[in-house]
Amino acid sequence: MSKLTKNQKSVADKVEAGKMYTLKEATEMVKGITTTKFDASVDIDVRLGVDPRKANQMVRGVVSLPNGTGKVTRVLVLCTPDQEAAANEAGADYVGLDEYIDKIKSGWTDVDVIITMPSCMGKVGPLGRVLGPRGLMPNPKSGTVTMDVAKAVKEVKQGKIDFKVDKAGIIHTSIGKVSMSPEALFGNAKEFVNTVIKLKPAAAKGTYIKSIFISSTMSKGIKVDPKSVE
Repeated sequence: MSKLTKNQKSVADKVEAGKMYTLKEATEMVKGITTTKFDASVDIDVRLGVDPRKANQMVRGVVSLPNGTGKVTRVLVLCTPDQEAAANEAGADYVGLDEYIDKIKSGWTDVDVIITMPSCMGKVGPLGRVLGPRGLMPNPKSGTVTMDVAKAVKEVKQGKIDFKVDKAGIIHTSIGKVSMSPEALFGNAKEFVNTVIKLKPAAAKGTYIKSIFISSTMSKGIKVDPKSVE
């Protein structure tokens, strides 16, 4: 068994094993158990009582975090020339079409979100094998395939994220950074969980929210009482 580091020992007793905390308590505690020297991400894991293998129990959606993500999101817009000025004005980091499609084909994926237009999907579609595994493929359901690219860019820059339940029935996403205030993290976490609750499939039976954990990069998880979110 590996020994605890000095920093790990200092926070080992701050989270009581087996205890469930309220969402508000968890978002306050996560800052206190984070010992990384960098601005760690604050993550949330929600285990759902669904069977993702069944189409009628798939949970996928988007949420606009009220207090932003706490990080700089690099946005690429693949659009027609008439939309380039609007995309640039909205704050896109990269704007174009054919030149960026060629870059992606050559292996470039140094962005966090890609937004495009329906009319450009004929060119963007073949990039699925490169973008899909990296979670970068534009999708109408997540709002990244749209006629209003400028609006989409602004929403992403302000804290809009998309999420999807994985094969194990868990949704994992980041809701901010430890440098953010507990109140900001709480607001983001509550908005995210409430959005997941609203997306409950009609076919899902039994307990929908089975467990919630909040943690930061390299910290231990804090178990959250699902009832504290309602």
